[in-house]
Amino acid sequence: MSSPQERLVAQLARIKELSGLSLRALARQTGLSSSSLSRYLTGQLVPPWEAVVALCRAVGRDPRPLRALWAEATEAGAAPVRRRNDLPGDLFDFTGREAESALVEELLRTTGAAAVDGMAGVGKTSLAVHVAHRLAPSYPDGGLYLDLQGFTPGQEPLEPHAALGRLLDALDVTHPPAGTAERAALWRSELSRRRVLVVLDNAVDAEQVRPLLPGAGKSAVLVTSRHRLVSLDGVPPVSLEPLADGDAVHLLARAAGLALTEEDAVGQVLRQCGGLPLALRMAGARLRHRPGWTVAVLAERLHATPGRFDSVFGMSLHQLDAAERRMFRLLGVLPGADFDAAVAGALTDMPPDRAGAALEELVDAHLVQEPSPGRYRMHDLIRQYAADLAADEEPRAEDALRRVLRHYLAQAVAHERTLPSPQRTEPAPGDPAKAMAWFDLEYVNLVACFDAAVRLGEDEVVAELPQTMRVWFFRHRGTDDQARLLEAAAAAAARLGRDQERASLLADLGYARAAAGRLTEALSAYELAERSGVPDDDIAAALALRIGLVRRDLGDLEAAQAHFRRARELFEKIGRRTGQSQALAFDGWVTLHLGRRGEAVELARASVALADGPAQVTGLVTLGLALAPDDPAESLRMLHDALRLSEQHNLQHNQAWCHNYLGVALRITGSPAEALEHHRRAFELLEPLAEVQLEMDVLHTYAETCRVAGRRDEALALLDRAIGLARELGRPYDEELARAAREVVHADH
Repeated sequence: MSSPQERLVAQLARIKELSGLSLRALARQTGLSSSSLSRYLTGQLVPPWEAVVALCRAVGRDPRPLRALWAEATEAGAAPVRRRNDLPGDLFDFTGREAESALVEELLRTTGAAAVDGMAGVGKTSLAVHVAHRLAPSYPDGGLYLDLQGFTPGQEPLEPHAALGRLLDALDVTHPPAGTAERAALWRSELSRRRVLVVLDNAVDAEQVRPLLPGAGKSAVLVTSRHRLVSLDGVPPVSLEPLADGDAVHLLARAAGLALTEEDAVGQVLRQCGGLPLALRMAGARLRHRPGWTVAVLAERLHATPGRFDSVFGMSLHQLDAAERRMFRLLGVLPGADFDAAVAGALTDMPPDRAGAALEELVDAHLVQEPSPGRYRMHDLIRQYAADLAADEEPRAEDALRRVLRHYLAQAVAHERTLPSPQRTEPAPGDPAKAMAWFDLEYVNLVACFDAAVRLGEDEVVAELPQTMRVWFFRHRGTDDQARLLEAAAAAAARLGRDQERASLLADLGYARAAAGRLTEALSAYELAERSGVPDDDIAAALALRIGLVRRDLGDLEAAQAHFRRARELFEKIGRRTGQSQALAFDGWVTLHLGRRGEAVELARASVALADGPAQVTGLVTLGLALAPDDPAESLRMLHDALRLSEQHNLQHNQAWCHNYLGVALRITGSPAEALEHHRRAFELLEPLAEVQLEMDVLHTYAETCRVAGRRDEALALLDRAIGLARELGRPYDEELARAAREVVHADH
C-alpha cells in the first residue's frame, strides 16, 4: 500500500496534468517557485497547505478533499520546510527598550520590515536579536542571521552578490545563479513559500540591503545599521538613542550584580559610559570582579583615563592578567567572523586549556561574545579598540597571525583527507559529513585567512588552502570566491617553483570557468597548465580530457577528438579505468556528431565496460544517443540506466544531462510530447545549479524538440535565450547555431 505522501504526490501530479502547463508556467500561475514545485511533485518535500490550495485553484478544483491526505502526509513525512535558526543567543540581561521593541515588533507584523539605526555600541544588534527571539513562534520556518560587515574592522562590507549566495545556502540552495539579479529573484521566490524572519546585521547603506529584501509573502526582514537607511523604501526606520538614566542604572546594577546606592558616583559612571549598553555591561563587570571596590572607586578610575570608550574598555582590561590582555589585543588582528578556542590558542601560542580559560575571562569581562557554545566573536567597536592596542603594543602581531593561518591550513588539510576524491585512492579515516560541515562552518574564515595570507606574502598558505577546498568547491559550484582564490593560488605556486601544483590549480580554475560557460577563459587556463611542463601523467590526462570538452563545446570536434584520444592513452598508462572510460565516452560523443554512428557505438560500449557505478553515466548517455535511430528500446534503456545511477548518487547535474538527452532520444524515436517533459525536467534540475554550460546545451536541444512538436513560439523563445546567453559569454559559435536554428523554425512556419 502506498504511503500518504506518495498518494499526495500522485494527486498533485494529476493536478499538473490537468493544468496542461509546463512546470515553470504552473509555478508562475500559482505564485510558487519552480524549484519548490518540483520538490513537491517528486515527493522530496511535503508542500505547505497554502501551496496545495494554490495548485487546486489553478485547475478549478476544491482543495478541501485533499486536506486529510495532506495532514497524514505532513505527519508521516518531514515538516513542510526544515526550520533553520542562525540567530545568536539572546542576552540574559537585556534591559529597557520597551517602546523601541514594541515598535519594531509592530512594524514586522504590519509591514514585514524594520531598520534599526544608531551609533556604535548603542545596542542595535542586541535589540534585533532580542525581538527575533521573542517573535520566533510567529516565524515557524526559522530565523536567519547574516552579518553584512558594514563596519567590521579589517573587512570589506559584504557585497550583495556574496550575501545572496550565503542566504540562499542557508535555505539549502547550494548552487546559486551567477547573476546578482537572478540570485535576488530566487531568494524572493524561496522566501515567498516560507515564513522566516531574516536579520541583516551591520549594513553599510541601503544599496547593500536592497537586493536582500523579501518580496511578497509572510517572511520579514530586520536590518541594523549605524546609518539611517531613509532611502530603503518599505523598510521603516527605528532610531536607538543611548539608554535613559533609569534603564542605564538598572543595566549597570545587573551587570555588577549588586544594588547601586552611591547616586553621585553612579551618575559619574553613567556619564563616562554615555548610556551605551556595551560600555555599561563592561563597567558593571569590572565592579563584579572587584568586590572590594565601590562605585566611587570605579568612577574615579574611569575619570582618570581620557576618552570615554578607552576608559571603559581599558578598565575592563585591568581585571585581566597579562596573558589574557595579550589575547585580547591579538584578537583585534584575527581575520574572519567568529572563532573557537583552538584558533585563539594558535593566535597566542597557548595550550588549548589555557586558551579556553582566557576566553572565558574575556567573555566575563564583556570583551568577547559567545553567540553559540564554543564559538566566539567581538563587537566591532571592541575589535577596533583591540586592533589599535595591537598596533601600539604587539610588534610581533604578524607572527601570531601567521600561526593562525598555519592552524587553519592544517585543519583544512586534515578534514579534506577524509573526503572521497578522484585525486586519491582511499580517503583517510574519518567522517566525510563532519568534514564537509567543518568547511561549511569555517568557509568565511578560510576565505578571510586566504586574503590575509596574500597580504602577508604567505605563499605556502595561498597555494595550498584552495587545494584543500577542491571537494567543497565542487559541491558548491558558483561560489563567488572560487576563481579569485584559484588565480592567486596558481600565481603563488609559480613563485614557489611548484609547477605540478600550479598546473593542478590552473586545471581547477579552468573547470570553474567552463562550468560558468566561459569557455575561452577556461581554455586559456588549461593551456597555461599544459605549458607548465608538468611531468605528472595524472594531471596531464585530466587536462587533455578537459581541453577536449572545451573544444567540443566550442564546435571544434576534430581537435576535441584528438584530446580525448590523448587522454585515453595517458589514463591507460597510469591505470585509471574511470578516466579511460570517460575519454572513450566523449570520443564516442564527438565521433557520433562527426557522422560515424557505428564507430561511436563501439567506443561507448567500451566505455561502459571499463567503468562501474556513476562513472558509467557518460558512456551510457553516449550509447543511448548513438542507438536512438536504430534501436529505440535499447537506446531508452541505456538512458534510463544512466538516469537511475545519477539519481542513486544524487548527481543533480548528471540527472539534468540525462533528462535532456532522454528528450533528444524520444524526439528522434517519434515521441516529441514525452520528450518535452524530459527537457522541462532538465531545466527544473538546472534552476538551482551554477551550470551555464549545461544550460546552453539544453537550450539548443529543447528548442529543436519544440520545433518538431510544432511549438514554434516556445522554440523561438528558447533560441532567443540561447542567443542572449551566448552574447553575454562571448561565444559566437553558439550564437551562430542558435541563429541558424531560428531560421529553420521560421522556414517551417
